[in-house]
Amino acid sequence: MQAYKTETRVNEDGEIRLSEVPFRSGEEVEVIVLRLDLPRSSENRYPLRGLPIRYEQPTEPVAEEDWEALG
Repeated sequence: MQAYKTETRVNEDGEIRLSEVPFRSGEEVEVIVLRLDLPRSSENRYPLRGLPIRYEQPTEPVAEEDWEALG
């Protein structure tokens, strides 16, 4: 048995179209459709989400000593 694997999306009409498959015209094939489950990472992608934000001296200049024009 020859197997061929590809990925595609279901269109708005609920149809799936396969093109350029490696089989001859008129050849009988078996089609199995599986939902593609993407592997989920156990790592938290947004570790700071939901944490409180605190600004220390928010109106003070930052890195003022790095500017030559001020010196």
